[in-house]
Amino acid sequence: MKFGILLDHQYDPGTDIGARTGELVEYVQHIRDLGYDSLFGIHHYLSSLSTHQPLPLLSRLIDHSGSMELGTGILILPLGHPVHWAEEIATIDQMSGGRFVLGIGSGYREDEFASFGVERRTRVSRMNESLDVMRQLWSGEKVTHHGQHFDLDGVRCSVLPAQDEIPVWVGANGPIGIERIAKQGLPWLAPSNVRRNWAVGNLKDYREHRAAAGFDDTGATFPIHRDLCVADSSEEAFAIAGTAVQRSYGEYVQYGMDYFDSQWEGIKEKALFFGSPDDIAAKVQDFADAGFNHFVFRSQWLGMPIEQSMKIVERFAREVMPRFRS
Repeated sequence: MKFGILLDHQYDPGTDIGARTGELVEYVQHIRDLGYDSLFGIHHYLSSLSTHQPLPLLSRLIDHSGSMELGTGILILPLGHPVHWAEEIATIDQMSGGRFVLGIGSGYREDEFASFGVERRTRVSRMNESLDVMRQLWSGEKVTHHGQHFDLDGVRCSVLPAQDEIPVWVGANGPIGIERIAKQGLPWLAPSNVRRNWAVGNLKDYREHRAAAGFDDTGATFPIHRDLCVADSSEEAFAIAGTAVQRSYGEYVQYGMDYFDSQWEGIKEKALFFGSPDDIAAKVQDFADAGFNHFVFRSQWLGMPIEQSMKIVERFAREVMPRFRS
């Protein structure tokens, strides 16, 4: 069982990003010292919030992250060229000593695609082709590729990853995408905002599709994002972070996700890991029994002081994590 942290490096417009970066360095050092396994950054362009770009931020955090895996959760692959991504990611993997995990997704925000001049309807085919080209480039061999979106003629990547193969996780929020990921033999990164039965049911389907495609589960990673607040009780957890987490999810409404407003009570009760140490341990065990084995927690939300986030991750590490370490 592995436990990681998803950094929520999104802030109100006009925020001093330099100051927030310093806070994140301290937060990551704290996470490292508490024994977490992984650390992930988020990715968006042209956001309503001031948002660090993940690759520069993760590069800044390498020297403060100990032996944790570092990655993107997720990188919007269709908005870049595979040559660019391949060399940027290989560089970070080298700088981190081979600790990078590439979480990718196809994206959804219309303004991002329009601004990049990329047709949104092509996002899945662009993502798949980009990953294929990147893997060819990481082989170290000359690459000639003439595809639907990209053309390369006898080129070789100038920097190769430290790892023989960079782990790739793929995010998806629907059955078609999840089935596609399973048939590729790649880990499906389950989203944070979905209810328990949806996550568990889709993991079951994913594993069945994966097995049918000939992939063995031995040593496989089954990751999931969850929002986490550990307190003396569920009531106290929501008193600490309820307003902040609702405000963070409320930012998505402007991107067409109005269910974060209309269905908030259901999400609040069935998707969040908020409660006492015993409550959280029971939730982790429930999801682990269903097959999830790498939990990536977000404990930062809009307007909440970083000191409170530090208390949450510390309490989980002290009072919950040891129950799952053998």
